[in-house]
Amino acid sequence: MARPIRCRKIRALPEFYRFSPDDGANGEVQLTLDELETVRLLDSSALTQEEAAAQMGVARTTVTALYETARRKIADCLLNGRRLVISGGAWKIESKEMPDFPAKEGNMRIAVTFENGEVFQHFGHTGFFKFYDVADGAVIKSEVVGTNGQGHGALSGFLKNAGVDTLICGGIGGGAQAALKEAGITFFGGVSGNADDAVQALLAGNLVYNPNVKCSHHGDGHGEAHSCSGNCAHHGEGVSQ
Repeated sequence: MARPIRCRKIRALPEFYRFSPDDGANGEVQLTLDELETVRLLDSSALTQEEAAAQMGVARTTVTALYETARRKIADCLLNGRRLVISGGAWKIESKEMPDFPAKEGNMRIAVTFENGEVFQHFGHTGFFKFYDVADGAVIKSEVVGTNGQGHGALSGFLKNAGVDTLICGGIGGGAQAALKEAGITFFGGVSGNADDAVQALLAGNLVYNPNVKCSHHGDGHGEAHSCSGNCAHHGEGVSQ
């Protein structure tokens, strides 16, 4: 029996998940998140392989193998005009700044970007989330949790570690959307107004959101609104109740 692959520690989910030549792509190459982490540590942070191995919680030989594979894939994309897609791998978010999260008490945990009772409008800059634990279609507990300075791609890992399966937010960039999808979190963007009311609207199946929302900080507009009909979600998944 093959030995199970040990999860490699990564600092955060990336901000961008796809790179493609301007003139069209000649196929696609998948770079895993743990492979990307070796590139970040060795090339961007200029660590030694021993130091990178310590940060990722693996042997140096594992770092060497991941890094060599990553560089071959990147070279293939650059030299042969292929699209680079970052996805998959054996990884887990590791951050010393992550707080202890409240225990999940329902069968669903909704997070809302939160400020002064309202849905905060810029996902990547939110300082607080309000968590709502839901059982049998009703909120049984809610709590405001600080992000401890986490931002952009790291927030997706923050939510994943907290057991969140659904997010309500305002503006959100394409990289963060991809990170949430990678983390398995259904999200509803382009929502404004009172946070508690938004959660109740989601549970009732009439939340007004924008499936094509983009954060204005990334130069995109917010498009048209869409009303949730109870069994719809941004990624095509049902809303558990």
